[in-house]
Amino acid sequence: MATQILMPALSPTMTEGTLTKWLVKEGDVIKAGDVIAEIETDKATMEVEAVDEGILSRILVPGGTENVAVNTPIGLITEEGEAASPVAAVAPKAVAAPAAPAASPAAVSAPPVGHGERVFATPLARRIARDKGLDLRQVQGSGPHGRIVKADVEAARPQAPARPQAPAAAAPSGRAGAVVVAQPVPTTPFAPGSADFTAIPNDGMRRTVARRLSEAKATIPHYYLTIDCEIDNLLAMRKTLNEQVGGNTKISVNDMIVKALALALVKVPAANASWTDEAILRYAHADIAVAVAVDGGLITPIVRAAEVKGLATIAGETRDLAERARSRKLKPEEYQGGTFTVSNLGMFGIRQFAAVINPPHGGILAIGAGEQRPVVKNGALAVATVMTVTLSADHRVIDGAVGAGLLAAFKRLIEEPLTMLL
Repeated sequence: MATQILMPALSPTMTEGTLTKWLVKEGDVIKAGDVIAEIETDKATMEVEAVDEGILSRILVPGGTENVAVNTPIGLITEEGEAASPVAAVAPKAVAAPAAPAASPAAVSAPPVGHGERVFATPLARRIARDKGLDLRQVQGSGPHGRIVKADVEAARPQAPARPQAPAAAAPSGRAGAVVVAQPVPTTPFAPGSADFTAIPNDGMRRTVARRLSEAKATIPHYYLTIDCEIDNLLAMRKTLNEQVGGNTKISVNDMIVKALALALVKVPAANASWTDEAILRYAHADIAVAVAVDGGLITPIVRAAEVKGLATIAGETRDLAERARSRKLKPEEYQGGTFTVSNLGMFGIRQFAAVINPPHGGILAIGAGEQRPVVKNGALAVATVMTVTLSADHRVIDGAVGAGLLAAFKRLIEEPLTMLL
């Protein structure tokens, strides 16, 4: 009996993904554990292993197919000499041709879409074509059975947008069988006069980032606390440590910030928590998520139990995690979970900003640039390197006094960095 290869769920929140490519071809003999395909989720590209052995008798979803739902059959494994089941029995929704809607008696007089021609295209290809003002009837499809896919419409030359047709006259009120012709979705850009624009399709990562940030701002009662930290001592200690460590391991200011935040959360454990409707979850370790900008979005790999790790270890982990995050090679357990987030835009010269909380974390620390500023010391004007830090906190979990205590503990560790080594 043929065994179906199903689209795997590579994370608890995954509902669909892109079958990037097959690493085997039809007719190949595969064994359990063999890597057979690559799947791209909203966060990473991961390898898929075969769970059964046999012959890959049929590929149901070709490489490069987007929006493949979890548990959709993507291939068939059969034993030698066994016939594969018909494709139609397991055809995935992601590559199925759109069904023609049944025409109602009242609408038979309306002209069919495409003037009688049925255009086979994926939903993503249709959306991109609409944004670019393309007529799909003029696009040559390269997908299965000539279906138009994303690459076809991206390669096609945009056409001048068609002039909207006048709406059909509505039947008098109360008259049965009234027909209203729907108007096409306009492709005119939002800003008047800016006719030239490029439509960039939203990939899975961008959609996930947009959804999570919208939910965070809509459902989490943010409040913000800001504090200035003098970092001259920290910079001097970093220089000394890097001279002692040598080699390829270089400790960054951000590594020291991760360590200081982890220790501050140990000192103020009420801040190391998350909200649920049933209870506040207070964590035993400070698992610090570090925001990393990648093409098309943002990902937050996690330094686990950062409070017990040395600065050199944290430096090595963050560098490795960031490199694999940018190439989308992280494992789900490396970016899911965590207890608090650090977002650092200081390297871009940003002096101060407020970040959006990354659920389920109770807060996020926004780090600005260290810059020389005038300060008053012992009644006299002096110059110090000052870094502005803003805490965004979930008021359901972290009360104002707790948030202030966390920032105070963080400031002491940053300004007296030797205490991190105690």
